[in-house]
Amino acid sequence: MGYEVVVDQDKCIGCGECVDVCPADVYEIQDEKSVPVNMEECLGCESCIEVCEQEAITITEI
Repeated sequence: MGYEVVVDQDKCIGCGECVDVCPADVYEIQDEKSVPVNMEECLGCESCIEVCEQEAITITEI
């Protein structure tokens, strides 16, 4: 079991909060937007969702 991590590129402002808070290094900033590059490492802790003021991140259990 794992998690699907989606960043709404229309909402993301590239602040990097999710990059900083993620304990599993799921995200990196590419072209001034956050991109989930290590989705398989996601722990499902949702700390990124909590810090995202743009509400651009969704995590779905798969």
